[in-house]
Amino acid sequence: MKGFSRKAVLAIEAVIDVALHAQPDPVQAREITKRQGVPQRHLEPVMQQLARAGILRGVRGPKGGYTLARERRRIAVGDIVRAVASDEECYGSTSPLNEAVVAPFCAAQEEAFLKTLDDTTIEDLWREARAKRVTQQIEDRRDFTI
Repeated sequence: MKGFSRKAVLAIEAVIDVALHAQPDPVQAREITKRQGVPQRHLEPVMQQLARAGILRGVRGPKGGYTLARERRRIAVGDIVRAVASDEECYGSTSPLNEAVVAPFCAAQEEAFLKTLDDTTIEDLWREARAKRVTQQIEDRRDFTI
């Protein structure tokens, strides 16, 4: 089992970032890319997938960006991971052994992993980020050098 993909980690960070900063205005993707240190070309497709999945809501216009589509306590980490997961089966060959034993085993482990993620919400991670003063650390790192 591979655990979290890079895309899943990026998506989880983005949703927490929106939860932390989308008050009162939506958060623009370029603000998230600055804070998280990722290229916008990697983030924007992830944000669109999250919006299609009903986790984020896209707001158009000059002050547009993203807000949470649901309350923090109603967004499970498992929802985010599922929203950005690829549809590819990655359980190896199509041998009889793989089809009968290995692939079902991997699928069961993946389901157990996702169930664990379903028990953690963005509210839980938001509280942890606030307790650890993550937003303050981000503001302290800003560089206004010209």
